[in-house]
Amino acid sequence: MHFHEKPNTYVTNVEIKVSDLQRSLTYYREIIGFKVLQQESTRATLTADGKTALLTIVQLQSVEQKIRTTSGLYHFALLLPTRRDLANIITHFREAGVYFGASDHDVSEALYLQDPDENGIEIYVDRPASDWTWRSDQVYMVTEPLNIQSILVEANGGWDGLPANTVMGHIHLSVSNLAAAVEFYTKGLGFDIVTRYGKQALFISTGRYHHHIGLNTWYSEGAPKLGENQIGLKTYTLRLDNEVQANTLKANLRQLGAPIINMDGGFQTEDPAGNVILLKF
Repeated sequence: MHFHEKPNTYVTNVEIKVSDLQRSLTYYREIIGFKVLQQESTRATLTADGKTALLTIVQLQSVEQKIRTTSGLYHFALLLPTRRDLANIITHFREAGVYFGASDHDVSEALYLQDPDENGIEIYVDRPASDWTWRSDQVYMVTEPLNIQSILVEANGGWDGLPANTVMGHIHLSVSNLAAAVEFYTKGLGFDIVTRYGKQALFISTGRYHHHIGLNTWYSEGAPKLGENQIGLKTYTLRLDNEVQANTLKANLRQLGAPIINMDGGFQTEDPAGNVILLKF
């Protein structure tokens, strides 16, 4: 599918803060199936294909405990190439004794789990876009039990880590004010609202994907932003199409009063909930 290619704006990398780098590396290699692309003393970049950075983990020098819910990461989501890949990783999780949740969203079939620091992870496969149901500009999505047995019949015992064509399918964020988040992401960054879940959650995308970003206030209405020394989301990266788009987005963000920091290959901004976004070509 073309939803994670230019000219769409989509998530390419997620950077999370953890308490123990080696523990996290063991988990992400042995359980999730990443390869290490680059490793330093307090950070590591992880890949599926040996060349594309999908996840960056950063060890905090000192960890500040959360005393209440904050905004930040709800989960990041790894999109597998095929349903067979999902079947193989389910088999792997079962053999490894890993607990996971599972849901059928009509547009996709998804597994949910948490890393050792309770950072949320989704691993999913899309159903063909031709099978998605659109009602005007809204895509039909549900949360129903996943028929795992129907998936497992496709397993071939071929799990050997994440497939090379795995991409960062989307990110789901906890925000403190949904209306402020909507204004930032639609008017500032040009995303379209494609699904609403009641009054506390919605999903946005470009190019009529079911969602590149999820936003919710289920546990974070009015919550403070994540602290610098608290475990969770550090940054996430969106792919820019070209310089013209970058300049347009900067102008839109300035009108909203959002911060802009120029950097090599793009710029950095921050949403109203304090989530830091890197926009790169």
